[in-house]
Amino acid sequence: MPEKPKSSNTPELEGNHLKPEAVHQVKQWEVFKNRKRILSNPLPFHHEKFEQYGNTFIVHIGPGKRIVFTREPATVRNILQKNHRNYKKSELQTRDLAKYIGQGILTSEGDFWRKHRKMIQPAFHKEQLQGLLDLMYRAIRNELSDLPEDQIIDVFPKMSDLAFQVVAQSLFRAADFREDMNRLQEITEDNQKMLIREMRQPYLKWWFKLSGRIGHHLGLSEEARNLLDGLIEDRITSGKERGDLLDMLLDARYEDGSPMPRKQLIDELIILFTAGHETTANALSFAIFLIASHPHVQQKLYREVRGLDFEGDKLNILRNLGYAQQCIEEAMRLFPPVYVIDRVSLNPETLQGHAFPGGTTWLLSIYELHRSPELWDNPEAFIPERFEADLKKQYSGFYFPFGAGPRMCIGNVFAMNEMMLTMGWLVQNYRMSTPADVLEINPLISLKPGKVPLRLEKR
Repeated sequence: MPEKPKSSNTPELEGNHLKPEAVHQVKQWEVFKNRKRILSNPLPFHHEKFEQYGNTFIVHIGPGKRIVFTREPATVRNILQKNHRNYKKSELQTRDLAKYIGQGILTSEGDFWRKHRKMIQPAFHKEQLQGLLDLMYRAIRNELSDLPEDQIIDVFPKMSDLAFQVVAQSLFRAADFREDMNRLQEITEDNQKMLIREMRQPYLKWWFKLSGRIGHHLGLSEEARNLLDGLIEDRITSGKERGDLLDMLLDARYEDGSPMPRKQLIDELIILFTAGHETTANALSFAIFLIASHPHVQQKLYREVRGLDFEGDKLNILRNLGYAQQCIEEAMRLFPPVYVIDRVSLNPETLQGHAFPGGTTWLLSIYELHRSPELWDNPEAFIPERFEADLKKQYSGFYFPFGAGPRMCIGNVFAMNEMMLTMGWLVQNYRMSTPADVLEINPLISLKPGKVPLRLEKR
């Protein structure tokens, strides 16, 4: 049984006003010297600096530009929860990401965000999602029905396809647009890669514009919008209700009774596709690898699922997948899909005894927070039992796989349902193993795995 979490040795919020320059600094020349490895994977560089400087340090990225990195739990809670109104998302999301996926609940701020979050939230209530469980399960079963056996496969592309089709079926509840959905998936992934290059190579933005690369990807975004516009128009003109998420969004109303404008609806759909399939595919792939790497965990999970009838009542099945949930929660601790969260302060605030001015950019490292030896016993180990019901409450102050506060992921229940059903069905039907000891990770907008080698043997 895992031990209770350790207490952080770093101080809670204090009142002594020190200048932020008292925080350890990483100079711009060091960032430039490490630019190639940062472009490839910034997490080892981040970890080195956390180990060298402690839970908070400042990185200079250009003249007058700096980012405060932190894994201090009290600071993370303050920014995301306690004093969240003093912080907004950075321009990376509200401008750079938004130019590809629009102004929706992921990329908007202020009253605009609050109005649309309130409008969309009812579609993701547990009661509403129960009606989608059969639809979700059919998409899972169809995507997993042709898995090759007794050979090494890369399971990540399969999980990516699965997660995308689950979102597509839950949004549109139809089976005759797979070609359109495949194209939408291609556009989503291509544009994300371009955004990553812009983010990690800001000194080349002028070239990306001059060479037409940004214009090309904006054209892809317009193609995606036209594709979704056609699907919406077909639904409206058909006059048929299918009981899917699109119907719920079409029926949603502002406080004055008016519906969501078409442009806004398309923005929200693109964001649901982008965020809804990407993070789930990543988390599922990491969880599958970890379970395949730990036979004793897999056997315990099999004992839980072997007698379940997945063709029956899905809500009852989910109630009986407690250990599957623990496995997924532990996988998201080790490999949180949202591995960093950025915020910009609106007003000055004193944190950890240091006074930071308004306009300070913060990068909250969820990846480091979830692996901190100050907080977790044996933090690098995969121990699903640490998320048993009587233990998991102790981690609520520093376990944020779906974010925290008012901007916590709107689809967290949807994603957990999907991952639990997928994992339960897989382990019931296949014995999984992997030849890999570790996985290559690829931190893009979300934390993605490289290849996930897996061998499946039919039970």
